[in-house]
Amino acid sequence: MTTMQVHAAGRLSLVQDLGRPGQAALGVPRGGAADHRSLALANRAVGNPGEAAGVEVLLGGLEVEFDHSTVVCVTGAPLGVTVHGKPVAFGAPVVVPAAQRLTLGAPTASLRSYLAIRGGVSVPHVLGSAGSSPTAGIGPAPLKAGDVLTVGAGERTIAAGVGSELVAAIGDPHGDLVLMATLGPRDDWFAPTAIRYLTTARWKTTPQADRVGVRLEGPVLERAVTHELPSEGVVPGSVQVPASGQPIVFGPDHPTTGGYPVIAVVREADLAALYQARPGTGLRFRVIAPRWH
Repeated sequence: MTTMQVHAAGRLSLVQDLGRPGQAALGVPRGGAADHRSLALANRAVGNPGEAAGVEVLLGGLEVEFDHSTVVCVTGAPLGVTVHGKPVAFGAPVVVPAAQRLTLGAPTASLRSYLAIRGGVSVPHVLGSAGSSPTAGIGPAPLKAGDVLTVGAGERTIAAGVGSELVAAIGDPHGDLVLMATLGPRDDWFAPTAIRYLTTARWKTTPQADRVGVRLEGPVLERAVTHELPSEGVVPGSVQVPASGQPIVFGPDHPTTGGYPVIAVVREADLAALYQARPGTGLRFRVIAPRWH
């Protein structure tokens, strides 16, 4: 058995896998890694199944060491990785000898990096997932200095390897993000100008962003229907518009129901880029289907 001791956890480091879909009826969000692809790539690099639990690290700062030599990979937001103070590869498998510190620096772009360890992080599963959902109080608590976790208990299912695809899934984007979305289910609650603004204006991400959602800044989206909306189910990528008229795009730890109208839903394939976007990032919506059914 191998253990990992946490010496520093940075701003926020969470044990994450690919989440717990299908639990919304219980009021439990899907959760999981905000950038699923980066976690899956890191797992593939060390020979784990893509859904193995790793560590999601917000803005770097994680320092850990292992009591046995092990293989790790860091992907996602690009940053400097060192072992015992010496730089090692980002986005490729790296051997970390026993009792030598693995340190993640500050990312040069994006927000969240992913640490995969051969065999995965071993924590109790709740509702089928090892992932942490702090807002729902489910799964392991955020990591802190002094924590000791068991790792490497899982079986390898594929050979580890290095390839051109094993690099950061999200880098510093050139130009604005483009989010493909389907209108609805409550686009008919908005004035025609709101639909036009949503699909033609340039929006910016704000500092009001976390795993629950990302608030955007731009023109006010005015409603045509102003009476109260009963709470209804929402999904990751739902573009909810509160009373301020400034949209919020829900993230992996979103509430399972919402009382404000959802004007559109962003396709799942585009969400990782949004969740990796730093405040002030420009973005635009493009409609891929005229109406959500």
